[in-house]
Amino acid sequence: MFICACHVYSLILNFEQGRILEKTGLCSQITFGRYVRQGRRLRVDPKLFIQDLQFNKVPVRVYQPKATSHGRRRGILFFHGGGWVFGSLDTYEKVCRYLSRESESVVVSVQYRLAPEHKYPAAYEDCLNATLHFMRNTDLYGVDPTRISVCGDSAGGNLAAAVSQTLAGRADLPRLRAQILIYPGLQALDFNLPSYHQNRGVPLLFRERAAFFALQYLNGDASHMQEVLKGSHIPPDMRQKYRKWVSPDNIPEEFKVRGVKALNPSDFMAEVYETVKRFCEPNLCPLLAEDAVVHQLPESFILTCEYDVLRDDGLLYKKRLEDNGVQVTWCHLEDGFHGIISLYDYGGLSFPSGKRGLDSVVNFLKGL
Repeated sequence: MFICACHVYSLILNFEQGRILEKTGLCSQITFGRYVRQGRRLRVDPKLFIQDLQFNKVPVRVYQPKATSHGRRRGILFFHGGGWVFGSLDTYEKVCRYLSRESESVVVSVQYRLAPEHKYPAAYEDCLNATLHFMRNTDLYGVDPTRISVCGDSAGGNLAAAVSQTLAGRADLPRLRAQILIYPGLQALDFNLPSYHQNRGVPLLFRERAAFFALQYLNGDASHMQEVLKGSHIPPDMRQKYRKWVSPDNIPEEFKVRGVKALNPSDFMAEVYETVKRFCEPNLCPLLAEDAVVHQLPESFILTCEYDVLRDDGLLYKKRLEDNGVQVTWCHLEDGFHGIISLYDYGGLSFPSGKRGLDSVVNFLKGL
C-alpha cells in the first residue's frame, strides 16, 4: 500500500510541476499533464483481437475476445475519464482489455476530442456519433444489438450518461441495454455539496480542479472559477428550480457523518452566469434532465467512492433514477478515491478496492 501511495503522490507532484511550468511560460498545465499521463501500447494480448479504427471519423480501439462464442456478444462503448482534457486510448488500455477479457464482451474505447482545444459539445458529439455507428454496424463485430451498453469513468461517466439520455426513446435504434457510470461528474450547479467539502483536498481530484475541468470543457475559460465554486453563477430562481434534484437534502445522512457545514451561495453575478449558462444543459450536466427523459433510461450501474468530491453526484443520480423506476445496481467503495479504477495495474500495481470496483463492473456486465 505504501508503494501505491507513492504512485498517487507522484501524480500530485506532476500537477504541481505543471503549475510551475505554466507560470514560467514554458508550457501549459494541461500540456504537461497530458505528457506525464500518456500511456504506452502494450504487448499483444493472446486472448484479444485489438484494432484501431474510425467510427464516423472518431478514432476508436476495438477489443474482441478470440475465444469462440456460441452466440452474439455484448457490446460496450467505453468513454475514458480525465476531466475532458486528459486521457487517451492508451491510458485506458489495461482497463479496456480487462473488461473485454473478463466479461467476454466486445469493447469499443472512444478517443473523443479533448478540451480546451475542442469545447463542449465536441466530446459529447464524438461519443454519440461513435455509439450510433457501432449500433448500426453490430454485424461486423458479432455483437447482439440488444445488448449494447455505454460505460465511462469520471468525465467519461458524464459522457455515458449524456449519450444514454439522448438515445432514450429513440424508435429507430435498439434500446441501450445499460449505462455504467463510474464516479461520474453529473452537474456543475453546486460545488458545495457535502462530498465537495469533505474531500476537497483528497487526490486525485481536488474540489478546485473539478470546477476547473468543467470550465475548460464548457468554454476553455477558468477565469470565473472562484465565483463558480462559491455558487455565484446560478440565478436564485434557477437554483430553486433544480433544488429538488441538486440538494444536500437528497444525500443520505450516513454520508454526512464526517461533518458538513451548511453554506449559502454567494450573491448572484449575472455577468458570470452569461459565460456559463450552458451548465444548465442536460447534455453537459445530465443530473438536470427532466423526469420524462430519466424514466426512459436503461438499467444502470453506478459506482461511487467515499473519498471523492464527485461522490454526491453519483448518489443524487442514483436517487433520480430510482425515483423514476429505473433499476440501479450501486457499488460504493468505502475506502475508494476518485480515479482508483484508472489506476488498475498502474505501474504493475493495483489498489485492492479499485480491483473490487472493476470486478463489480464485470459481474454486472455478465448479468446482462
